[in-house]
Amino acid sequence: MISIVLIGSGNVAQHLITAFLQSDEIELVQVFSRQKESILQLISSDKIVSNYDEIKVADIYIIAVSDNAIATVSSKLPFENRLVVHTSGGMPMEILDAKNRRGVLYPLQTFTKNKTVDFKEIPICLEAEKEDDFKIIQTVSESVSTVVQFISSEQRKALHVAAVFVCNFVNHLFKIGNDICKENQLSFDLLKPLIQETAQKIIQLTPENAQTGPAKRNDTATINSHLNFLTDENQKDIYKLITKSIIDDGKKL
Repeated sequence: MISIVLIGSGNVAQHLITAFLQSDEIELVQVFSRQKESILQLISSDKIVSNYDEIKVADIYIIAVSDNAIATVSSKLPFENRLVVHTSGGMPMEILDAKNRRGVLYPLQTFTKNKTVDFKEIPICLEAEKEDDFKIIQTVSESVSTVVQFISSEQRKALHVAAVFVCNFVNHLFKIGNDICKENQLSFDLLKPLIQETAQKIIQLTPENAQTGPAKRNDTATINSHLNFLTDENQKDIYKLITKSIIDDGKKL
């Protein structure tokens, strides 16, 4: 079995704890967390430490903290020449302190506390400085996911940017749609079948072929009607920007 020490207690860390505990191929020997109470429902208290000097020896150390804390955390690890990886989509492998062997284990998914996900279906993107270390990271990843592959730091950055567009930005548009519904005494539930069908379509079609709506048709009458209806200037600006992008994209095809 491969032994793991996980460093962190946020969304990603909590989902990794759950996934690792369900694997028969790896042993989660310890979790380092400054906020012990946030993970007590997941792992026994005797496996949680908050002092760097109490971190045990393991085959791999996984840093699952916010991007701006990765460098600091890796520099504080009180050992050298051990395999240390981070889970960030946006940070290069080189952000880790060079005193240890470095790698990346990036699970490409949106994680929310108390929201269960099927880890087996989550793509995990890997990178390592050394081939032997890559094999360790690969074994760990394949114990919890069926979609595992090598991706360079530059590719991972591109993937993370793309993920922000298709996840974070789209969710913000859901929020705007919800706001418009509430302002007009409508239930957001009315839009959920549409949201589900929109997401389902791109499983079978390319996003270009799945695109519909007034901007796709260049229906200026409907577009102007929508803009006249909106009173929030931020919503208007977003509507105009995305409409223009769709129209311009259609001209390229």
